[in-house]
Amino acid sequence: MEQVKTFLDDNEIPRQWYNIMADLPTPMKPPLHPGTGQPVTADDLTAIFPMNIIEQEVSTQRWIDIPDDVLQKYLLWRPSPLYRARNFEKLLGCPVQIYYKNEGVSPAGSHKPNAAIPMAYYNKVAGTKRITTETGAGQWGSALSMATQMFGLACRVYMVRVSYEQKPYRRMMMNTWGAECIPSPSNLTQAGRNVLAEHPDSPGSLGIAISEAIEDTVTSKDTKYSLGSVLNHVLLYQSIIGLEAQKQMQKLGLYPDVVMGCCGGGSNFAGIATPYVCDKIHGKQVKIVGAEPTSCPSMTKGPFAYDFGDLAKTTPLLPMYTLGHDYIPAPIHAGGLRYHGMAPIVSHLVRENFIEPRAYDQMKTFDAGVKWARSEGFIPAPETNHVLAAVVDEAMRAKEEGKEKVILFNWSGHGLVDMASYDAYLSGQLQAYELPDEEIQRALLAIKDFPKP
Repeated sequence: MEQVKTFLDDNEIPRQWYNIMADLPTPMKPPLHPGTGQPVTADDLTAIFPMNIIEQEVSTQRWIDIPDDVLQKYLLWRPSPLYRARNFEKLLGCPVQIYYKNEGVSPAGSHKPNAAIPMAYYNKVAGTKRITTETGAGQWGSALSMATQMFGLACRVYMVRVSYEQKPYRRMMMNTWGAECIPSPSNLTQAGRNVLAEHPDSPGSLGIAISEAIEDTVTSKDTKYSLGSVLNHVLLYQSIIGLEAQKQMQKLGLYPDVVMGCCGGGSNFAGIATPYVCDKIHGKQVKIVGAEPTSCPSMTKGPFAYDFGDLAKTTPLLPMYTLGHDYIPAPIHAGGLRYHGMAPIVSHLVRENFIEPRAYDQMKTFDAGVKWARSEGFIPAPETNHVLAAVVDEAMRAKEEGKEKVILFNWSGHGLVDMASYDAYLSGQLQAYELPDEEIQRALLAIKDFPKP
């Protein structure tokens, strides 16, 4: 029989996370304090993060030990299986072998618990009683809700309103795990009230939800904030995906020609990509592709600039590809990719030409997702559909070039509670949407007075 799945035993799980900061050929620009414009210090971050997480955020140590309590929780579903998509290969009829890391096997159905569990653990150790956060599609909110329950912490999630309405089952998942889920913008914070005063029907954005969660944190007792993507420590925790994939590909005696992932804030993409970026830095020939929406194309259309991570300008200024902190994305169904900026690490790697960004509209992504479901059986999350569109694109390129390729990608989550989006696609209600050029000009105006990276 043809092999489909490659497993690692529990005792083969990586015991350390990989930190790409140790291997960057050129240093990254530092985050800047929003008030002084000077590089952020560890003390500047203590109002929202515990010190043990701050130490990892600023670390340049290559390998960081995974605590035993975190490993025990990981073992509920990790190591995740590596699949070969033989049926999808046959459907495409291209000279490619397609492998994917199935992160949909986690209890929350996505890659997000890889970061949520260590965040909850480190907060518990530091004495935190309550965590606030934001979520787009609800994948991060549900993962953190599960993780905080595991470690006995309270959790409040500000969920982007359009996703709150599109994806009620994500809210129900959060509630089942004991968290409170609030549609954002809300009347619970001044940041939310300010938005509603100007735009009563605002669909919300991750930038708004982040502002609300941070305001909640700094005005509450024994509370810290957790961000589900973008920051260095989040990408660090996700590196376990790529580290496992490397071990599994080695078992098969293969090395990928192309490594791919979908990109919103950058966490799942960096999870599969950074261990391979390390290989590329040290001379390995591998193409690394990040797929983003044409409706929120920070890497492919946005300027590289210092910008805030949130609408209310409460975060440090981050060096990243951005569409402007005040950008309100179109209400596409891939809510987890509706973020105005790209992770500084990913942005830096794009600038240094280690990563190739591509953008796909939601019609192409859902077409790829339905093809996948009708060949491989698994129904992907709308976010995952973006990397599937990139896989189809790459397979067709291989056919045109007459070259055989091994493709590895991160299947970042299942879409079993995202069926309303498939209904909209199958009933002809979705449209292709591309960000107008005038929005880029608006973004440039929003950041024109900020420091230049």
